[in-house]
Amino acid sequence: MNTREVILVATATLISAVASTIGFRFFHRSQNHAKSSQNGTVSSSRNPFDPSKRKGYLSWDDYFMAIAFLSAERSKDPNRQVGACLVSQEGIILGIGYNGFPRGCSDDKLPWAKKSRTANPLETKYPYVCHAEVNAILNTNHASAAGQRLYVTMFPCNECAKIIIQSGVSEVIYFVEKRLENSDIAYVASHKLLSLAGVKVRKHQPLMNEIHLKFEEH
Repeated sequence: MNTREVILVATATLISAVASTIGFRFFHRSQNHAKSSQNGTVSSSRNPFDPSKRKGYLSWDDYFMAIAFLSAERSKDPNRQVGACLVSQEGIILGIGYNGFPRGCSDDKLPWAKKSRTANPLETKYPYVCHAEVNAILNTNHASAAGQRLYVTMFPCNECAKIIIQSGVSEVIYFVEKRLENSDIAYVASHKLLSLAGVKVRKHQPLMNEIHLKFEEH
């Protein structure tokens, strides 16, 4: 099956789909040390006459980053799974994506290796893989990415930064950065490009450390 699928869903449909057995974590020690939340749980001690709203619900940032994390679970890459979620300024999900081979290219006929025993780059995944950020932008069903926000589980590389800039994305929210003491040229270049283009960049600071999702009837 094609690993890069166009996923065009409304927020309500997406919420129904993500109620799955997958549990994913924000591996981060939040200063707030907020308790984790489990979807679909109903407190038996809740006063049915209490007019106040529920506490402990997801913040918008946690929600969209969670969608990016869940999208990463679709990736077939055995080494690294990355997810991205493109969101409008009104909080509407425009596109989601994950790292994988282009549409129509079999997951089983191209290599997933990071290195080649014969030093042949064509025996590695790198010449073939589409990154999550690019897929999220392309999966918008022709909605404009200009002025919108992109949530991504990993800081984008320089090639993705070019696409982000050219598509007009105004802000990138990332969870983790693959960069060691400024030694990785691709990510140093990415920072430089995004800064010069005026794209706002910030690291996601989760309010919830862990979110559980599961199928369950109530």
